[in-house]
Amino acid sequence: MVKQYLLGNEAIAHACIEAGIDFASGYPGTPSSEVIDTLRAQKKREFYIEWSVNEKVALENALAASWCGQRSMVTMKHVGLNVAADPLMTSAYTGAKGGFVILSADDPYAHSSQNEQDTRRYAHFAKLPCMNPSSVQEAHDMMKDAFALSEKVGLPVLFRPTTRVCHSKGDVDLGEVSEEHRTGVFEKDPKQYVVIPAHTRALHKKLNEKQPMVRKAVMDLGYNTAEVRGETAVVASGIAASYVQEVIPDGVSFMKVGCFPIDGAWMEKFVQQHKKVLVVEEGAPVVEERLRQLACGVEVFGQMNGAVPMEGELSPAAVAASMVKAGILKESPFQSPAPAEGLPPRPPILCAGCGHRATFYAMKRVFPDGIFPSDIGCYTLGLQLGTVDTTICMGASVTVGSGIANSGEKRPVVATIGDSTFLHTGIQGLINAVYNGADMTLVILDNRITAMTGHQPNPNTGETAMGEASVPISLETICRACGASFVETVDPYDLTATLEALKAAKARKGTKVVIARQACVITARRAGVRRAHFRVDPETCTACGACLRFGCPALGKDAEGKANINELCSGCGVCAEICPAGAIVKEGRK
Repeated sequence: MVKQYLLGNEAIAHACIEAGIDFASGYPGTPSSEVIDTLRAQKKREFYIEWSVNEKVALENALAASWCGQRSMVTMKHVGLNVAADPLMTSAYTGAKGGFVILSADDPYAHSSQNEQDTRRYAHFAKLPCMNPSSVQEAHDMMKDAFALSEKVGLPVLFRPTTRVCHSKGDVDLGEVSEEHRTGVFEKDPKQYVVIPAHTRALHKKLNEKQPMVRKAVMDLGYNTAEVRGETAVVASGIAASYVQEVIPDGVSFMKVGCFPIDGAWMEKFVQQHKKVLVVEEGAPVVEERLRQLACGVEVFGQMNGAVPMEGELSPAAVAASMVKAGILKESPFQSPAPAEGLPPRPPILCAGCGHRATFYAMKRVFPDGIFPSDIGCYTLGLQLGTVDTTICMGASVTVGSGIANSGEKRPVVATIGDSTFLHTGIQGLINAVYNGADMTLVILDNRITAMTGHQPNPNTGETAMGEASVPISLETICRACGASFVETVDPYDLTATLEALKAAKARKGTKVVIARQACVITARRAGVRRAHFRVDPETCTACGACLRFGCPALGKDAEGKANINELCSGCGVCAEICPAGAIVKEGRK
């Protein structure tokens, strides 16, 4: 056994190769992305890995590999499970043959997400086992066991790490990499895999009959533990269990729920030995709801009576505060220091030289009164530039845009979507917009990569997850096939051409598409692309502020209010086109 200091997602990835994984698919989404990234970079075990076009596709691919007897895993973030919910629910009926793990990483506090939904709700809904690790080491151990659990119960297993588990680091005891390799063989069984109504009714009954066996198999893993120490108890699940163990006083009983479904008899026996119980968990009150069903005569504290926050993520200090509310602690051992005064705000911003900024600038110039539905990606930061009015989920920029356009709204609608997001769930929206005659402009922000989640390749990039060459998808051809009659491609660094393309789109009726294509400035730099930096001629600068309003972090001003350019400059040159005085020039020129 070897001990290594690993990121939670790295530990999860290593557990997969210890368990003998044969097939991995996923769609990038923080905080899950590093699992596939780690697997595709490691050299200890060869097996099939893909970044899929979206989560539904990824889950169906991995499920099929499981039906062929291979150990498979699919990864996504919690909101991605919504996209994959259709096959998820029915996969509980068809079951799994090779171990099949569905990793859905939750994001309490919505660090990088549009909601705080709880994957455990899906597990209960689908009647599937769910594992909820409390630490980096436990995430490793649970993932290794998840494949065997899936094979034992014949069902997919949901695996729910949260941001603080995925992105924390710790010492992890690692096992040996499995040398077993399975070859997929599909055995035809229509009654199991063809879910027509006659088969579905029988499969649903079989799923229900499995539940007692599933509960026992989950308990046998040993991740659900309880110790009676007094008349008061704390019950916790996930990362909250680690926080509880940091602050729980002597003489207070402790139950940790690591796996679901919960054995009701086991929980009831524990609860009934106490007068008061505090339930601590992030996300939905999943454990608390079950416990309240069993806690006749026992005083229960938790989210449902305000003792534990219902939103955001927990911490040792937050758990201690909940213990004070429940009367378990007299006072919190943690102080709440006041934040330092005068600190400047540090909001996230688009990189210096990002092509999206130039596109947004052009949009505001051509559509000053426009309505701007947008999507999930780096470009959501266009909010700071006044070019993002709505964001709800992947692909919704197109559909929200067409809905607004067809609602009777008279102002122009200009939707923005990234290349990866367009391929994920934007194409159907474009078909629908064209089909129903939406008068709108769709701007595809094509940076040739899935940038926000860590620069993963997509079908537009020209290579697979494993670095093998593939034929890049033609966004222009797709858009024309969807029925868009106006499809123009521009380089956003060429501000004049971008403005002209947007003006031409504005002048036409119907659904128009402008593709703003410029490689992500980070991947371009990594690929060795170097452009000449720019500087400001102080004698020519009039301190008008036009360049500063562009919002590039490479631009600042001196004590006299005149512009200057710092070392962040990537050489895109857009600011030079914007400057009305011609004061911004390439270095080395006057």
